[in-house]
Amino acid sequence: MRILFVGDVVGRAGREAIGTHLPNCISRWKVDLTIVNGENATDAGFGITRPVYDEILAAGADAVTLGNHSWNKKEALQFIDECPRLVRPINYLAGTPGTGAVLIEAKNGQRALVINALGRLFMEPVEDPFGRIAAELDANPLGRAVQATIVDYHCEATGEKHAAGHFCDGRASLVVGTHTHTPSADDRILPRGTAFITDVGMTGDYNSIVGMAKEEPLRRFTTGIPMRRFEPASGEATLCAVLVETDERSGLALSIAPIRIGGCLKPVLPSFPNEKS
Repeated sequence: MRILFVGDVVGRAGREAIGTHLPNCISRWKVDLTIVNGENATDAGFGITRPVYDEILAAGADAVTLGNHSWNKKEALQFIDECPRLVRPINYLAGTPGTGAVLIEAKNGQRALVINALGRLFMEPVEDPFGRIAAELDANPLGRAVQATIVDYHCEATGEKHAAGHFCDGRASLVVGTHTHTPSADDRILPRGTAFITDVGMTGDYNSIVGMAKEEPLRRFTTGIPMRRFEPASGEATLCAVLVETDERSGLALSIAPIRIGGCLKPVLPSFPNEKS
């Protein structure tokens, strides 16, 4: 199975990059399953709305994951139960609307489990993510109940993301870090066969401060005085993603490759020695 995971879509610029590049990525690399993190995808750069969710699905996503900005648009609390492929963090408190894990049929007919979890270091108070993830992995064992498992670990601290990767090693196809909006260079396959990257990066304008127009963040860093709301940068965005190929039987990773297309970052494209026919 080929799995494409696209990093945090930021604002209108990020959505334009999704609309421009994602369909071609899916077609070009014969992707079976596409997941997009959409927690920053509104025009305001925080939260998600139903039209934005529908727009990302229309571009080719099979599931949309969230994070600490899940509820910045309060309407998400109302419509999330109507959107089975919108996945909020699994370790929110009991009674929170929506779900943190979904089973999806990939384009090749195989079943995939998508889990979204929120880290606890330097983040808002949430329940234990490791226990919640473990329960889902135990209920849907890789290579038996499902042919692929993807964990979006939305977290500030690199060490906690590393811990999540090793915690899931051998039980997930991919553990991908999101939230910090800067692509890391450590994409690799862990010892027991799980693909991992500390942060996939954002799909947004990198001529910015983590996706936001530079002026207001610079003012706050240099003076300590907030003057207005943050606004997403509006220049050409870079689509940042990873493409993972898994073993059809075990569901474990055979390869992981970063993707960077468009915008001001150096382009990076994957290559596979044995392309599908």
